[in-house]
Amino acid sequence: MDGVQSLIDMLDPDNSQSFALLRLLDSSCEGSVLVDRDCRIAWVSEKYQRLLDLPGQLDPRGLDVESLIPNSLMRQVVNTGRAQLLDLMRFKQRWFVVTRLPLRDPSGEICGALGLVFFDELAHLRPLVDKYTRLQLPRQKTEEGTASRQTRYSFADLIGSSNVMLALRQQALRVAPLDSTVLLLGETGTGKELLAQAIHSASPRTGAPFVSINTAALPETLVEAELFGAAAGAYTGANPKGRIGKFELAQGGTLFLDEIGEMSAAVQSKLLRALQEREIEPVGSNRVIPIDVRVIAATSRNLEQLVADGQFRADLYYRLNVLPLQLPPLRERLDDLPQLVSTITAQLSQQLSGEHLIITDWLIQAFAQYHWPGNIRELRNVLERAMLFSDHGQVSETLLANFLPSIELADLPTDDKTVAVSAVDNQPPLPLAEQVAATERRAILVAIGHCQGNKLQAAKLLGISRAALYEKLKRFGL
Repeated sequence: MDGVQSLIDMLDPDNSQSFALLRLLDSSCEGSVLVDRDCRIAWVSEKYQRLLDLPGQLDPRGLDVESLIPNSLMRQVVNTGRAQLLDLMRFKQRWFVVTRLPLRDPSGEICGALGLVFFDELAHLRPLVDKYTRLQLPRQKTEEGTASRQTRYSFADLIGSSNVMLALRQQALRVAPLDSTVLLLGETGTGKELLAQAIHSASPRTGAPFVSINTAALPETLVEAELFGAAAGAYTGANPKGRIGKFELAQGGTLFLDEIGEMSAAVQSKLLRALQEREIEPVGSNRVIPIDVRVIAATSRNLEQLVADGQFRADLYYRLNVLPLQLPPLRERLDDLPQLVSTITAQLSQQLSGEHLIITDWLIQAFAQYHWPGNIRELRNVLERAMLFSDHGQVSETLLANFLPSIELADLPTDDKTVAVSAVDNQPPLPLAEQVAATERRAILVAIGHCQGNKLQAAKLLGISRAALYEKLKRFGL
């Protein structure tokens, strides 16, 4: 009881009032715990003991907090004196939304910490994070005077409640407030840019620009100028007024470097210097520009293997690999398939002017058989094609086999292929102009797919000019 007594004396000389304060706090949450300066448990509320499934005869007082709650970060709060106002903590198979507050004695010294569990269901947290991040979306213009560089995604857009996704969300929420470099690792289509935008949106830099560049999509000769800028006349064809690089455009904000593993050795060297010295030098210029930019890098390649093969600088890898986050492939989070399919089809229905898809258990089971090398991006592509080619929203075996030829449809139960009824069927018909636009969009997608992406051939197949096709592609957002 010594730890309890010292903490109570610190909170208020009147012990009864201190106990009343603790009880009041505990009544407002799902549980609370008090530790002393050595992180020994001084008090645990009855509700928290029930959440932790503690034996009724156990007296936890005096135990190290980690012996009771292995994933607790109370020691970090005591050691640093910094509050953790919102965090996720996993205990056994459950996740908790927690707040941790340092406690100080009258002289200002840390004498313990108070932990509060506000939710034992993560669903309560999503509306809060969604509202906060969307209110904080940046609305400022770039130095070029073009449209503002805003993030479109927040943690609310990170779909999934499987264990691997909950762990990823917890890790990302912890790194978001920091200023260190983040390295996102994952296969193509796993949502690396979405997560990068979510981290930026939840960071102190949320009001500053988020600038993205895919280094693999640019010719090697242009990557350096894109990143660091170029002086007037620095090279043949250069802008006579010079060029502002992505680092400079992202001043005060976040720079997302996608496919970092595709960089040439020369650009790697210059990027390393920029990260170390916090300054850049535009191509063809002697001017050094200080930078205040947080870098989030991403790659679908094995950087460790590239380092071993001599294709990626080891010192740059260690500079980037400060806060690594591994994004799981879709085949390792199949529990999230129903939620992903439901969310994506709802989004596509709005984009495709009311087109719909009937989601059945049979369809979800069929999707679960596929290995999804393209992950979420491929799932979205398959759902869009299924929506466009389905018969009144229903997906047949033949149609699905065209999209996913490697799955064994014969092994699936057949009694639930056409049971579901879409609410869209009960809606009034769309205006004629919207129906015509949807049909035209569908025809363009079919033609481009038939021509394997060749837009000139697709235009000839449709009987329109290439310029007209490009205009329609732009109008329909394709």
